[in-house]
Amino acid sequence: MRLRLPEERPTEPPTGYKIAHPVLSHDGTRAGFTGVSLGGALPYGVLADASCVYGLRHQAPHRRCDCGFHCVHDRTTAEALLCTAEHRAAALLEVSVLGRYLRFELGFRYARQRVRTATVGPCTCGTVASALADAGWGRPGWRALAPSCAGCLRGRTSVSLASFARLAGEGLRVVAGRGSEAAADAEVAATADLGVCELTAEAALLQARLDWFQTQLARLGERGPEAGSQG
Repeated sequence: MRLRLPEERPTEPPTGYKIAHPVLSHDGTRAGFTGVSLGGALPYGVLADASCVYGLRHQAPHRRCDCGFHCVHDRTTAEALLCTAEHRAAALLEVSVLGRYLRFELGFRYARQRVRTATVGPCTCGTVASALADAGWGRPGWRALAPSCAGCLRGRTSVSLASFARLAGEGLRVVAGRGSEAAADAEVAATADLGVCELTAEAALLQARLDWFQTQLARLGERGPEAGSQG
């Protein structure tokens, strides 16, 4: 006799957390996400149904298969996945677990989901992201996007966070995570404890850098404007 766990009938959909890469369709009219592991080749929308990634005809999630959407119970657990190099540009998703689901110790495997909130990390320069820009890779018909500040866009295909939410639809919220603004505040607080000697040393360092820039500008002036156009 095989023992079965009792069926759950929650009054409202459970909440889960996962990470995924934001993606933009090649024509720029649709936005969605692509996973970081099993099923990552199949981008999905804000409201989506799971299917078996192995092409089998059973409904997802199946007890004898790995198919279905996956998420974890705890937000901190999902955030820890963003520490790995290949996941640094991924977004943290807060999702509603819909339809049939299987509960595990750390999370759910389930049939349907709605992405409620996507939190994107800072730009690679450390500044709070204001846009999502072409990350340099993608899936057929979809460009992967990575967080970027306005200064680092450099002509890449991009959309603002609000535009991405509008293209994705279904009431998605896209928010920017903390970047160097928080670090700057911490640095200001730290400098409040510096004494006269430390501040004098900092000023001397800045003056040395300024002298170096002035020397370089003087050399360029001596060479003339035509010197830089050769070669």
